[in-house]
Parts: sequence; C-alpha cells; structure tokens
Amino acid sequence: MEEKNQANPEIGESIITGGFKTNYHDVGSGDPVVLIHGSGPGVSAWANWRLVIPKLAARRRVIAPDMVGFGYTERPENIDFNMDMWGKQLVDFLDALNLEQVDLVGNSFGGALALWMAIYHPDRIHKLVLMGSMGTEFKITKGLDHVWGYQPSLEAMRVAINSFVYDKAIATEDLVKMRYEASIRPGYQETFGRMFPAPRQKGVDMMASKYADIAAIRHETLIIHGREDEIIPIETSMTLFQLIPNAQLHMFGKCGHWTQIEQNLRFVAVVEAFLAGEF
Repeated sequence: MEEKNQANPEIGESIITGGFKTNYHDVGSGDPVVLIHGSGPGVSAWANWRLVIPKLAARRRVIAPDMVGFGYTERPENIDFNMDMWGKQLVDFLDALNLEQVDLVGNSFGGALALWMAIYHPDRIHKLVLMGSMGTEFKITKGLDHVWGYQPSLEAMRVAINSFVYDKAIATEDLVKMRYEASIRPGYQETFGRMFPAPRQKGVDMMASKYADIAAIRHETLIIHGREDEIIPIETSMTLFQLIPNAQLHMFGKCGHWTQIEQNLRFVAVVEAFLAGEF
C-alpha cells in the first residue's frame, strides 16, 4: 500500500488487485463497510462519497475504491468492461485487504455490482445497501443516456450534474468545474467512451442480473431511492423490493439520483441505523 496524496483528496491509498493498482480510501475502524460509486463522467470514490465517509467512519471502518475505468485506479489497455471484470476486481480488492466479509453499499452502477457480489459471492457480504441501483431490466432514461454519452464540455457537465439532483442549487459552478476537470484528465474520456458505447441500452442490459438470481439473495437489504431521480427510474427499486425477500425500501421525496449528497444527513442516519441493526 502507498500513502495518501495530501494534494489531491481523490487519491487515497493503492493496492494491487489482479494485474493493476486500485486507488481507494480507508477511514475509521470497526466493522468494515465498502462503498461502490456510480458511473457518471468524472466520477471517483471520493467524489461520490466525500460527504458520507467521515460520518460513517465515526462508528466503523469505511472503504471506498475506484473501480477500474474510473477515478485514479490504473486503466489497463484493452480491458473488457463488464460485470465479471468489475466483480473480479472487487473480490481481488477484498482479498488484498484480507476482508473476509463486509457490508456493501452500492450507488447506481455500484448497486448493480453489489447485486452481482451478493449473487456470486454471497459469503463475502454481510448486509447490502442499494442506492438508486441498477441491476434490473429497464428502458434507458434520457438522463442516463446523456450521462453515458457525455462529451467533455462545461455545458455538458452542467447538464449532467443538474440531472443528478432535484435541488438545482447543489449544482454549483465549482462542482461542475471540479467534475469537468476530472473528466478531461489524460486518458479518462477515452476509457469512459469505451465503457458505454451507443446504443447505450446495451450497458443497462449488461448490468442486469437475472430476476431468479436476485430473488435468491438472502442478505438483509436496504433499498434507497430518490423519488425525483431522472437517471434511474424508481421502478428499479420497486422491482428489487419485490424480488429480495429480506428487503426494506426507503424513498426520499424532493430528491434526485444523488441521495447521498442531496439528503446526506438522512441518508447516513438511515444507512447507519440499518447496518447497526437498529431497524
């Protein structure tokens, strides 16, 4: 492992996962919870979870990796982006940190990966939290199609950020600029463009697990969704709620896709209470 880069908060520690290094953040102590980010342009674990990590870390060990293709994790050439590849990275990551079992929180794309883990490596997961989760079949939304089809410009990033939130005041120019600059780092857009080529419905379908497999999940599961989500339709969480036997569904009103940012305090309170077995 390497020490954190104090000049850039997005760069944490790094560890070998298979044939490349994964960048990750590791804060706090206690029962481990792993946070998996979404798939928007310029995303990283830190960008997604920066308001969540310090709060959850007050009571537990919080670990947030950059999945390959995103953030500051190495991007091997000619890698095939699919759930098996990301799943292998996550298993390798848990193995590298000697983590036998963790609570797993997945945001959007990260939710699809969390479902994959619960299906194929159920023994590695304790409790499951799915936030605005992919992983089911649905017709791609206009918002997601724009996000995955992003071509770098400040205006395109402004449109993307606005689509993530109900309260447009959150989409500040500083936030737009930060995510835009992240999206134009050398090599980033080339990789991002390869992940979700048109027609982008294929990306949705690639992340969808079989309903019979989802219904076989026995983990205690908390499903969270923003009612005004323009990226992932609320029907996906309703489907997951109907399929997963030990599931609870919590929906936030006046909230878009970024539940962990737009309803930060409430999101953390609900997740912490669920992980602690308080409901």
